[in-house]
Amino acid sequence: MLETGAIWGLTGTTVTSFMFFWAIYKQYVPNHLRAYVERYFHKMIGWISYYVHIKFTEYTDEGLKRSQAYDSIRNYLASKSTALAKRLKANETKNSKSLVFSMDDHEEIEDEFEGVKVKWYSNVKVIQPQSNYGRSSSEERRYFTLSFHRRHRGMIIDTYLDHVLREGKAIGLMNRERKLYTNNTSQEWYPWRAGKWSNVPFHHPASFETLAMDPVKKEGIKKDLIKFSKGKDYYKKVGKPWKRGYLLFGPPGTGKSTMIAAIANFLDYDVYDLELTTVKDNSELKKLLLDTTSKSIIVIEDIDCSLDLTGQRKKKKEEDEEEDGEDKKEAEKKPKVDEKQSKVTLSGLLNSIDGLWSACSGEKIIVFTTNFVDKLDPALIRRGRMDNHIEMSYCKFEAFKVLAKNYLEIETHDLYGEIERKLEETDMSPADVAETLMPKSDEEDADICIKRLVKTLEDEKEKVRKLAEEEEKKKAEKEAKMKKKAEETEEKKNVEEEEKKKKAEEEENKDKSLEEEKKKKAEKKEKKEIQKKVNGA
Repeated sequence: MLETGAIWGLTGTTVTSFMFFWAIYKQYVPNHLRAYVERYFHKMIGWISYYVHIKFTEYTDEGLKRSQAYDSIRNYLASKSTALAKRLKANETKNSKSLVFSMDDHEEIEDEFEGVKVKWYSNVKVIQPQSNYGRSSSEERRYFTLSFHRRHRGMIIDTYLDHVLREGKAIGLMNRERKLYTNNTSQEWYPWRAGKWSNVPFHHPASFETLAMDPVKKEGIKKDLIKFSKGKDYYKKVGKPWKRGYLLFGPPGTGKSTMIAAIANFLDYDVYDLELTTVKDNSELKKLLLDTTSKSIIVIEDIDCSLDLTGQRKKKKEEDEEEDGEDKKEAEKKPKVDEKQSKVTLSGLLNSIDGLWSACSGEKIIVFTTNFVDKLDPALIRRGRMDNHIEMSYCKFEAFKVLAKNYLEIETHDLYGEIERKLEETDMSPADVAETLMPKSDEEDADICIKRLVKTLEDEKEKVRKLAEEEEKKKAEKEAKMKKKAEETEEKKNVEEEEKKKKAEEEENKDKSLEEEKKKKAEKKEKKEIQKKVNGA
């Protein structure tokens, strides 16, 4: 019988030999041969094993889209991990007031359902694809594995998995913290970096109650949003993807971004702020949109400025052709800015938001904002893409009353009538009105703020009048300058014609002189010949 020392020595030798041969196998056996051997090894294990294994990967569709089943399973197992797992991951939640624990990589826990015990394994696989520049970059692929006895196959597949997915989805909705996302450049699309999207918690306080807008118009928008959020079966019945487009247009400061925040808070949706200038091409745009979740708003702000995506923004000829040549030379001397590096096209954007790719996920709202709706291509904003066109106009009396209630907590004032009249006469954005109404110190009350608004409106009206006069003066000066230039051109033309006429006359007189001189020479020659003949006779 072997002694304890001999047993430990034999064990150590065996382990060392195994590690040596394993290292040789991993380093020198070709990948395709290893895959062949491992496939048959797993098949042999299956012949003698009574357990079934189901694998749930983090990404589906060749890595294009995150698996909702994986997320639901992760949420479900997180509720079991705290009490059962030996190694946990701790993640911070909103405001860092609490921690959420989940299974660490290469950890396992046991679950029981209707008397049947199953095991869940959390795994991560590191792959190292060869880059185009000869450098390798590792990539992590996570997955869960469910193991159970094969006699329970029917119950697990038909009942248990439905239970896990349903419970995991409910836990996810309960613990969900809404996010504000922004897209990263493709160089950061790796698990050890930021991924396709970076995010921060979305805590914008805007709501429809505080939004400066006509209450009737607000109520219509809210009803439209409620109808959409409950329309899953309706959209399926009519054969349309479950999405809706909103075009918000109007001058700066009229509340377009605030409207987006109010919609997100009203529907409890995430917000994806898509910056088109960082998207390399149409393929990247599709991948970014596929990586967004349902119950979300995809926003492209100032779409007329993001990229040259319209077919109508051809530069018109300058009407100011009378500009001095020096100014033009100065403009030419300025360094030319390298235009867009992005190759996203209008066609690519349209296909992403309204083509076949738009049906890959549902319950999404797409929002475009612009200050100049006339610059946008009609194909981009037609119904079916941008279903609801919402004009965000200058502040009118109904919007002012909302702002006065928000900032001053008043619903009426003696100067309301005068303010209503002045708001009809003067264009002032809700942002400017709000800033004027906001108390600047503890000593300022509602009366002071209201009077300041009246004065501001008067000043704005006077400013607009002066600007109009200046514009009229500039227009008159421009017309006078153009008239003077036309007269100078006409005078120059007349001078040129006179000079041309005079030159023609001189040429004509010269030709006549030459002709007469030629005629005189001929006559003189003829007389000499006659004289010669007479003398000869």
